[in-house]
Amino acid sequence: MPDIRTIDLACGLPLILEPMPGVRSIGLTMLLPAGTAQEPEDRQGLSAMWSELLMRGAGGLDSRGQADAWDRIGASRSADASTMHMRISCTTLGTRLHEALPLLADMALRPRFDEASIEPARDLALQAIESLKDDPHERAAIIAKQTHADPPLNRSGLGTVEGLRAITRDDLVNGWGARARPGGSILAIAGDADVLGGTGGDDIARTIDRLFSGWRGEAEPVRIGATTTRGTYRHEPDDTAQVQILALHEAPSERDPDSRLERVAASVLSGGMSARLFTEVREKRGLCYSVSASYATDRDFGRCSAYVGTTPERAQESLDVLMSELERINTPAGAATAEEVERSLIGIRAGLVLSGESTAARAAALATDHYRLGRARSLDEVAAQYANITVRHVNDYLSRRSLGKVTIVTLGPTSLRAPVRG
Repeated sequence: MPDIRTIDLACGLPLILEPMPGVRSIGLTMLLPAGTAQEPEDRQGLSAMWSELLMRGAGGLDSRGQADAWDRIGASRSADASTMHMRISCTTLGTRLHEALPLLADMALRPRFDEASIEPARDLALQAIESLKDDPHERAAIIAKQTHADPPLNRSGLGTVEGLRAITRDDLVNGWGARARPGGSILAIAGDADVLGGTGGDDIARTIDRLFSGWRGEAEPVRIGATTTRGTYRHEPDDTAQVQILALHEAPSERDPDSRLERVAASVLSGGMSARLFTEVREKRGLCYSVSASYATDRDFGRCSAYVGTTPERAQESLDVLMSELERINTPAGAATAEEVERSLIGIRAGLVLSGESTAARAAALATDHYRLGRARSLDEVAAQYANITVRHVNDYLSRRSLGKVTIVTLGPTSLRAPVRG
């Protein structure tokens, strides 16, 4: 496998290239420091509107012209916001990369934010918030994040109704100009080795250097506060025949060596139909229609989230059993078995193999790695981190692991009793 190259461009933008033999497509991911955490308090929803408006014209092309230009080179494209970044992505044939790069550069440097596009973008963002009425799971997840995470990391990617209605074109233009800077941005390209390998990679770097010439500056860092509601119980009344239950607790960041062991533990709990939560909460007791747990990491923090969807009659017992299983895995009586760990590792390895077959997934992983770790990792390096993990390693970690403050959020007809923790 050819080596991953990281090139620091003249503007300060890091460019990461990974040639992938045997593929003919190219995936590009650009991260810009323009996520929900960077929005002014009274303009929450800027990133939701940016993600729509970036697709509605840039540089000399209006909305229709931009769409036609991408279609002519057979490219798929997207823009979406996370807590810390705006991500612009595209996938095309390797032979079309030199045509895709100017279009990508225009999206990042010269979005039009045409007046005619702003109200439709605002309406779509408001409709997304309105649609939460029909999605109680997502609504509960947003409330749980707001309750558990530190501000402004606790914001919804949808924004707020008040913030969206207050946003002006000047807010969009000036805000993008302040946030979309090379300092804090990352560009990763993965795919066709004939295009990215050897001198081809140097040609690509020179082209991108030229396209981003004159781009300067660094966005202001995010100022993170401290929440006072982590570890509390919150109930959101909802006149429905379902109850949504979420339990959140802190976990290792991606930079922490324990993150790989936490990932195995999360898979033991919720890695399929043989995993513990499915077995204990749904199969043995028939308490719910859905149960799961997940582990997500960032550069400076990690978080585990467990979910149960059930009926009002079974909600209290579902919450009690869920919390019992989350606590029990840290005890000798609930230690992971060799079979559970092996099954989890097989699932993790399978996920790595599948991601290695997608140029889009590899570009996204390279950019994310660079942000979280300061460097990009190959699939072989990531796989090697799991190669020698044994059941003893996992249980040694679990024996010193503590859930800490657990935030519990329920959405349904009546509130529940938060379990008493030992």
